[in-house]
Amino acid sequence: MFTHFTNQQIADIEKRKRIALINSLSGFKSLNLIGTTNPEGQTNLAIFNSVMHVGADPALLGFISRPNSVERHTIENIQQMGYYTINHVNATIFEKAHQTSARYDRDQSEFDAARLGIVYKNNFAAPFVQESQIQMGLMLKEMIPIKSNGTDLLIGEIVDLYFPTEIWEEDGVLNIEKAGTIAGSSLDGYHNTQLITRLKYAKP
Repeated sequence: MFTHFTNQQIADIEKRKRIALINSLSGFKSLNLIGTTNPEGQTNLAIFNSVMHVGADPALLGFISRPNSVERHTIENIQQMGYYTINHVNATIFEKAHQTSARYDRDQSEFDAARLGIVYKNNFAAPFVQESQIQMGLMLKEMIPIKSNGTDLLIGEIVDLYFPTEIWEEDGVLNIEKAGTIAGSSLDGYHNTQLITRLKYAKP
């Protein structure tokens, strides 16, 4: 037996239940903490489940911002400073990472509120999460408005990358499970992962 919804029926679902449903449809998602600072030095940290690969040459990652209907401290800081960090969420910090989704005042650092360590590296302008095993410093390249729902796609180039040497495989892949990286589902699901296998490059 399958449930079927039309787009109109989806729109008629109670708001919170609809949001949970649609957020679960894309399956397992990456979980990352994005660290920023403003010109006054006030730090900000927020969890995102929308970080995506954009390209490898140059090394680009993108993520989707929230709509303009709420204050967006992370986005404002990135626009003002041009730099930010992306830090993998792992099994030891996911509860603290989840806490950063709370709506704190602009002058309250989520690093402090969630009790996560803050570290600056290599004179990079934005703060890294000390407990994260895979840390990236990015420079904003593009901010593309998505007219359909008032969000934005932010694309950044990786200018600094840190990870434990032992998780880098011979073929170049990072063993993110060794790093403890976990996945998310919907808005509040946290999952360990298990590699089934890796397949060879597909050819006709």
